[in-house]
Amino acid sequence: MVELEEDHGYRGTAAARAAGISYRQLDYWARTGLVEPTVRGASGSGTQRLYGFRDILVLKLVKRLLDTGISLQQIRTAVNQLRESGVNDLAQTTLMSDGASVYLCTSNDEVIDLVSRGQGVFGIAVGKVLREVESSLVELDATPAADPRDELAARRSSRAS
Repeated sequence: MVELEEDHGYRGTAAARAAGISYRQLDYWARTGLVEPTVRGASGSGTQRLYGFRDILVLKLVKRLLDTGISLQQIRTAVNQLRESGVNDLAQTTLMSDGASVYLCTSNDEVIDLVSRGQGVFGIAVGKVLREVESSLVELDATPAADPRDELAARRSSRAS
């Protein structure tokens, strides 16, 4: 798994690229509270959001759910459920849907039970998505959250000095 210090994260463009979404989607989802960055949120002009590994994983899962036609309301419910479980739990989790609702299945028995009742239409193995995000982040550099300014703001202040 990608090792990150708690005060390091990925800028919006890198997070969007790793999740396979546009920067516009990333910005919209952050502004509407669907997936907000946990390392550092934007706090005005000249600051950048920093997304942690788990944030990028959730972004990629949201994209997969949208691609399958799940409603944004159901995705919000699923994201809230994902926030309540830890990364270790997520590796063993499967998101199942019957086309209307999203279910978090944490064991094979739950998946089998859901499918045997005729409710499961499709499933997303979160562990597989987790490994995809890991491999896409290997080549990207994490940014320390200590300095809340972006590169442009840092250059401006160094010129002013």
